[in-house]
Amino acid sequence: MFPPVSTEEWMAKINVDLKGADFQKKLVWRTNEGFNVQPFYRAEDLEKLTHLGTLPGEFPYVRGTRTNNDWRIRQDIEGADAAEINSNARHAIDRGVDSIGIHMCGDINAADMDKLLADIDIKKVEVNLICCPGKAVEVAKALTALVKAQGAEEDFRGSISFDPYKRLLKKGLPFPKDIVEMARELLEVLNDLPQVRCFTVDSFMLNNAGAFITQELGYALAWGAQWLTTLTDAGMKAGEVAKRIKFNMGISSNYFMEIAKFRAARMLWAEIVAAYEPKAAECCCSKMVVHAVTSKFNQTIYDAHVNLLRSMTETMSAALAGVDSIETLPFDLQYKQPDEFSERIARNQQIMLRDESHLNKVVDPSGGSYYIETLTASIAEVAWKLFNEVIDAGGFMAQLEKGEIQKAVNESNVKRHTDVARRKEILLGTNQYPNLNEFMLDKIEKNGCCCGCGCEAQDGAVEALNFDRAASQFEHLRLDTERSEKRPKVFMLTIGNLAMRLARAQFSGNFFGCAGYEIIDNNGFETVQQGVDAAMEAKADIVVLCSSDDEYAQYAPEAFKALDGRALFVVAGAPACMDELKAQGIEDFIHVRVNVLDTLVGFNAKLLK
Repeated sequence: MFPPVSTEEWMAKINVDLKGADFQKKLVWRTNEGFNVQPFYRAEDLEKLTHLGTLPGEFPYVRGTRTNNDWRIRQDIEGADAAEINSNARHAIDRGVDSIGIHMCGDINAADMDKLLADIDIKKVEVNLICCPGKAVEVAKALTALVKAQGAEEDFRGSISFDPYKRLLKKGLPFPKDIVEMARELLEVLNDLPQVRCFTVDSFMLNNAGAFITQELGYALAWGAQWLTTLTDAGMKAGEVAKRIKFNMGISSNYFMEIAKFRAARMLWAEIVAAYEPKAAECCCSKMVVHAVTSKFNQTIYDAHVNLLRSMTETMSAALAGVDSIETLPFDLQYKQPDEFSERIARNQQIMLRDESHLNKVVDPSGGSYYIETLTASIAEVAWKLFNEVIDAGGFMAQLEKGEIQKAVNESNVKRHTDVARRKEILLGTNQYPNLNEFMLDKIEKNGCCCGCGCEAQDGAVEALNFDRAASQFEHLRLDTERSEKRPKVFMLTIGNLAMRLARAQFSGNFFGCAGYEIIDNNGFETVQQGVDAAMEAKADIVVLCSSDDEYAQYAPEAFKALDGRALFVVAGAPACMDELKAQGIEDFIHVRVNVLDTLVGFNAKLLK
């Protein structure tokens, strides 16, 4: 048996290996969520955590609200009419889906309920109806009548999306003032359907707008508390309200932190509901019901199959975290109407995790992990602080009407776009390692708003969320290149030190490939003049000198002079002689510290017609 090793001994060894480098700067990760993540954790790190010691299904439900992990596989269904929606829904159910979301947009209304759910076993399949707030009561009445007609009151599970708050988030539009009466009527109509949720917290919208993980959680909790406050102040019972609240949350690709987020969410929500002092008979009302949907914010148009990798890790995070249902979005969602292939792959991602990898057989597998338990506590602490800030400022509704929540999330959106532009946040295939031979302009299908509320034609009263995806600016850049009369050619003038010229040619090819330029690489030239002559023969628009820092003092002025303005000249790197080279008229240098997006936008402005 090996003798125990203390934390001090570990730190001593790490410091030796660092060879004088700063431990905090080299190995400690400062997250966007506002706390530090250490490079290693030990059992002693759990001693200060207060949320440990419970089992799955026990308050405060940090380890799950159930004693199993049988989440539902959901697919949202659309169609031109009720018959098409029903056909699409039955098709999805036959292929493994046991939860459907039906978008009741446009001409689809409550009168179509029988057609929408025809030949669907509503005792086994969860049904979630997505509609505008004004339709919610009417839809609830039609659904209740159908469920009662089939004698499925106790078995039926589902939800009706009554979400008047999303108008302010999505479009900055005025808030409906009759929310309390509509909510009261909803509770009355759904009284005989105990497993139907109707007061939704659609925090996935915050995720899709680029919110940090703790932002989504903190605001989601405040959103849920707003439902409780508003309706209990109107005389409704806390337990009855809480049992009707459903959280629809997003999932980012931050794998371990998303697992921790859902665990922290259940724990904090249970404490919030308990603060409203529901009756003892309503003890289960503090169990959080969570539907999780993979993120749109990090989906890309270019190299879209990479979206499968992103959505797979996201789905796995939510599954391991013990959510109630998951929707995995199709990989091609951002540029076309998903087809049978992409929808099948999206379904099968979950089927593989549930029925082949058997993730549903283990409850809270991350429980006890030094790392994830610490992340759970850290996320809970930051989200709880944000929650209290919102409550102290008047509550979720007040902050929403002032536009403060939208403003905060949009600031995160800007921060993340900046990180993508500088490659601090990597989107494979978009801002790093692009597919140089991919063209998307003719493949993009544009679809307008389909919510049926006419909101796309109105100006908001307050700031709305910015849903620009992380890749959007790079995609605009590359599409501009595709629209151009001429695709710029970038020629790698590789010379000198073999290792450095190869590394810098690869870096430069990836750099300019992000704008969709044609890359012409080379094995190397004996002289600068040979390289310049080859570049001119190739009709290059940009010539990138790729060599070592020490050799740039000689090669860069020589190449710049030989080129004589016949193409743009770029030096790959940030050599010590940069200032001297700039003094000779060489202006463009590309390296890891430059803003990739801004630099490429500048080249597009010079080169594209």
